[in-house]
Amino acid sequence: MKIAILSRNRKLYSTRRLVEAAKQRDHEVRVVDTLKCYMDITSTKPVVWYGEEKLVGYDAVIPRIGASITNYGLAVIRQFEMMGVYCLTESVALGRSRDKLRAHQLLSRKNVGMPNTSFAHDINNTKHLIKLAGGAPLVVKLLAGTQGRGVILAETAKAAESVIDAFRELKADILVQEFIKEAGGSDVRCLVIGNRVVAAMQRTAQAGEFRSNLHRGGTAELTKLTPLERRTAVTAAQTMGLHVAGVDLLRAERGPLVMEVNSSPGLEGIESATGKDVAGAIIQFIETNAKPNKTRTRGKG
Repeated sequence: MKIAILSRNRKLYSTRRLVEAAKQRDHEVRVVDTLKCYMDITSTKPVVWYGEEKLVGYDAVIPRIGASITNYGLAVIRQFEMMGVYCLTESVALGRSRDKLRAHQLLSRKNVGMPNTSFAHDINNTKHLIKLAGGAPLVVKLLAGTQGRGVILAETAKAAESVIDAFRELKADILVQEFIKEAGGSDVRCLVIGNRVVAAMQRTAQAGEFRSNLHRGGTAELTKLTPLERRTAVTAAQTMGLHVAGVDLLRAERGPLVMEVNSSPGLEGIESATGKDVAGAIIQFIETNAKPNKTRTRGKG
């Protein structure tokens, strides 16, 4: 197969591992900088250009689209889809998962467990917004935040009001979420491929921190999932329409709660913690599923 990986940096661990896994299985693979692609959308035959070269003859594309270039990345993916190329992460699915509000609404419609969540832009009644999220302590999140940035724990109602009012002054869209105390500063990252979880790790925040992101100094270790946790992770990924996803769960007394569904999950932490060849499993999935003109985003909305 001829595979293109849309990535801005070929030296990133995840990109390197996908290249290695593809080559180990005798595929032709190329890393393509997403922002250096441009599109001919005026002709009757859609084309993606890379410099003066047409990107043609590819059997599959693996998008690794950073949050900062989501809109342009979506356009590039759509162009490949129009060309009939199989895209591991489809444009509609990527758009759903990157819009945190839409993602939560879709998960809610599927009755997937989540922390109590409220959303606002122009907040006239901060106290009511806090009440909807279950009261303090609670977590305030910027919709545009990634890797734990723009996430604040407000331990009292007064602190929550101050944080929300500050974001309001910045005209920022925010989510206000229930704080799950019993999770103990830990969450579970489930790596879903197709209809199964292929690897899972528990991430624990460093002392004095509540965000368990590895980028924030958190630690990771292998964990065993319950059947309900597996079903929840797979349902969350499929609700977004994602063939590959990192689903972050909190272990709450009322069951697993989905915090986020990541459409471009990093591979380094989970491969290191679990010893699993996740990159190889992704390439195997492509081998089984990549067919021309096959865009079959699951879920609706």
